[in-house]
Amino acid sequence: MDYIKIVEQAFSENKAASYPEFKAGDTITVTYKIKEGDKFRLQSFRGVVIQICGATPYTRTFTIRKISNGVGVERIFPFESPAIEKIELNKVGKVRRARIFYIRALAGKKARIKEAKRNVAKEVAE
Repeated sequence: MDYIKIVEQAFSENKAASYPEFKAGDTITVTYKIKEGDKFRLQSFRGVVIQICGATPYTRTFTIRKISNGVGVERIFPFESPAIEKIELNKVGKVRRARIFYIRALAGKKARIKEAKRNVAKEVAE
């Protein structure tokens, strides 16, 4: 009897399966819950996906970068976080790398990512 398989079956309700497919270079909006005192509120974080890490579905994370008031802000989200309400795919970027850390050193127009010719609305609808 393999205890790891038993635990994986118990947690087989994979939350990440309900999210749209995205990869490095895509622009997404993550809406997540924040606890303030005894209340919860929703906050959105929109930015470019820099990397997706992790081998198993339960340890996978993704990093998003945005520019806020001229300062770069990065945030790491676990795929299986209960705080994430929804993830929206805004733009599909065209990059050749799985981890686009080089974008940290770029500024202005050079930091822009070309948009791929795939249809975003069609993928979200499916």
